[in-house]
Amino acid sequence: MSAAADKRDRLPLLAWIAVVIGALIMVTPLLWTLILSLKSNAELMRDSASAFHGPYTLENYRAILLSSQVTRWLLNSLIVSLGTTGGVLILCSLAGYGFARLDFPFKRTLFLLVLLGLAIPEQAVILPRHQLFAALHLHNSYPGLILPGLVAPFGVFFMTQYFRAIPVELDEAAMLDGASRFTIFRKVLLPLTIPAQVTLGVFTFLGSWNDYWWPLISATRSNMFTLTVGLASSQMNYAQTSGLGFLMAQAVFASIPILIVYIIFQKQIVRAMAGTAVR
Repeated sequence: MSAAADKRDRLPLLAWIAVVIGALIMVTPLLWTLILSLKSNAELMRDSASAFHGPYTLENYRAILLSSQVTRWLLNSLIVSLGTTGGVLILCSLAGYGFARLDFPFKRTLFLLVLLGLAIPEQAVILPRHQLFAALHLHNSYPGLILPGLVAPFGVFFMTQYFRAIPVELDEAAMLDGASRFTIFRKVLLPLTIPAQVTLGVFTFLGSWNDYWWPLISATRSNMFTLTVGLASSQMNYAQTSGLGFLMAQAVFASIPILIVYIIFQKQIVRAMAGTAVR
């Protein structure tokens, strides 16, 4: 019995050690990027091993902030990411409620088409999308950068599953009180999906903020660049132009808003994921 008890006692310790090792493996590249961003470009070009000792400097970040267009690129990324996130939450919540609660013709077929959207890579539709937006004169505009991101099959599926997990008895009780379908959606069910919406919103914001492929194609004027495209355009020759430290500082600078968003909403994300797993 004592041997079995000792084995059970070791399991939590082994699991904790495994988690720590896994966390260190994932964090190491981030720490390396941060350290390189604090080093002088000239010093790194002479010897990359200098990253392990001082002196360190904030000159790379100062160079980013002094760039005349970085503020504009940051604003563009915020507008596009927030616009995309808001649109996805509205559309996916409505679609999820419709698929979960309403009966209408070809419901299963339409839901299957939505799921098929998960299997279509963005690169497969980039040419017709580019031609469509060019014909509508939407390139180099905020609608042109936001509208493609509103197509979110995963968001529809995620919200549909969350609405289905909510007891139907709540709808029936509200109907007995004379509430309409829209009132039930807005006042009864929607508040119950806040954890799921926070999770979907964070993932959508993260994906939109880090998107490089479509903004690179749609935004050809520098004043419409998002932060990812703008920072990349200022460092085209890797370490041979402004330096490796400057490149790493750009990576850190672009990731700060995402880190802030995740820190603020981490509890809601964990709660939503735990709830979805239980269901």
